[in-house]
Amino acid sequence: MNQTVATYKDFSETACEVGEGPTYDTATGTTYWFDIPGKMMLEMSENGEETIHTLPFAASVLAVIDDENQLIATENGLFRRTVADGSLTLIKELEPDKPENRSNDGRVHPSGALWIGTMGWQSADNAGAIYHFHKGELKTLYDAITVPNAICFTADGGTGYFTDTPTKKVMRVALDPETGLPAAEPTVFLDVAANERGFPDGAVVDADGNFWCARWDGGCIQGFDPRGVCFETIELPTDRITCPAFVGRDLSSMIVTSAYIGLDDDQMRAQPDAGETFLLEARFRGKADPRVVI
Repeated sequence: MNQTVATYKDFSETACEVGEGPTYDTATGTTYWFDIPGKMMLEMSENGEETIHTLPFAASVLAVIDDENQLIATENGLFRRTVADGSLTLIKELEPDKPENRSNDGRVHPSGALWIGTMGWQSADNAGAIYHFHKGELKTLYDAITVPNAICFTADGGTGYFTDTPTKKVMRVALDPETGLPAAEPTVFLDVAANERGFPDGAVVDADGNFWCARWDGGCIQGFDPRGVCFETIELPTDRITCPAFVGRDLSSMIVTSAYIGLDDDQMRAQPDAGETFLLEARFRGKADPRVVI
């Protein structure tokens, strides 16, 4: 296994309690991510200008609908966001009968379907689920999920990944490439317990089919080939690494969010970069996030 040290730099020094949901809009060269408890959406322009948008509720995922509109997944459901003025319109409720839940990790499948996970605000056991949203229809894929993460897909749409973080197991599932719906039962792709680098958090698949996973309480990003063999470990300066995304016009860079939630005073002093967002320069061959079809 190759271990890479100090290949990162600051992308944003804005500290997020729980940084999550980074994505890159290839049409505009703009990067977006969230601070979930802070009810903030952060935006970084191609020229490095950062804007912080205050939201009326917690949100965790952004997907591009078209040049004028975005979808954001929130604690109150899926909303259309108008880029020009930031106005929000409800598209679909997620769990109206579970006000104690919020959205968490999610990503768009090549078919245009959004996979979106939910969880309890206090991480209650089995309180959440993973859903499939496409053309106005919401389907439950997996229920009794505690902390949904690592939702990502291969470029051909034939394979999906996800985890329930506390289990330390990343699952792989065959998908219908046309719909993004499961075509078989999930199997274990990675058993992180054997690796001892914290817990699997957000993840992304590159253009070559490699799986890049953030490690909560592991302080790194790790790259795994399609067989599940770790070939790269990129160390980062804080423990609670949350989610990666490919960025840049050639998608050859990666940003990764982090969190400071739950760190005590001593840990915060030891990790002054906790909650910041980092830019990684390595041997990435990324792929773009598809647009969502609502």
